[in-house]
Amino acid sequence: MKKYITSKSDIMGGAPCIVGTRIPIAVIVARLKEGHTIESIQEGYPWVSLRTIKGAVSELVERLSSTKDVPEILQTQIAA
Repeated sequence: MKKYITSKSDIMGGAPCIVGTRIPIAVIVARLKEGHTIESIQEGYPWVSLRTIKGAVSELVERLSSTKDVPEILQTQIAA
């Protein structure tokens, strides 16, 4: 699986972001929670492909489904 999410201390304070961008995955999730579609979110970031945004959401779901990654993901969000 291609990696769509990265976390680097020098980018957005280490918050998990879509690879190659400064877009925190939390922003994408928040917009989905507000009822936006992935397509409408992508319209706000025209330089990021729809495939990349879908891939990032899928990767997040997969990582959250893996019990070994949940504490790491939660800790990253608390620290950010």
